[in-house]
Amino acid sequence: MGFSPRTETLLNQASTICGNRGARLTDLRRQVLGLILDRESPTGAYDLLDQLRATRHGAAPPTVYRALEFLLDQGLIHKLERLSAYVGCVAQEDHDRDHDHAAQFFICRTCGRVTELEDHELAHALEDAAKRLGFTLGKATIEAEGQCAVCSAR
Repeated sequence: MGFSPRTETLLNQASTICGNRGARLTDLRRQVLGLILDRESPTGAYDLLDQLRATRHGAAPPTVYRALEFLLDQGLIHKLERLSAYVGCVAQEDHDRDHDHAAQFFICRTCGRVTELEDHELAHALEDAAKRLGFTLGKATIEAEGQCAVCSAR
């Protein structure tokens, strides 16, 4: 299964990131990550399973879910709860230091495109609000729905 040159570059970067952490990006994990990175829009676990079965005939849901769990733990993908789908997150500059970074996603209701934003001011505002409530904030992912600039211009 061949991936785009951009995806191959990101896969090599992901392999290095995992290696630096003492983790291993196996062939299966690499393939699942590549399928996610090659997509322009978020993809669901069963779509990934269907694609995997083209080359791995014995692939079953647990196969995909274990790979997704590893990729999530390593911060190489995000799960969009609203869509029950996954997007890649390998190109982040400070990945080695903070693989559980706060992220915000804008989801276009019209075309389905998802844009990730890492707004530190928004993350700090959320942390401050949590502190005021005496809440200890862990991981925070924000998903906002609306319409992207391209669809709005139509």
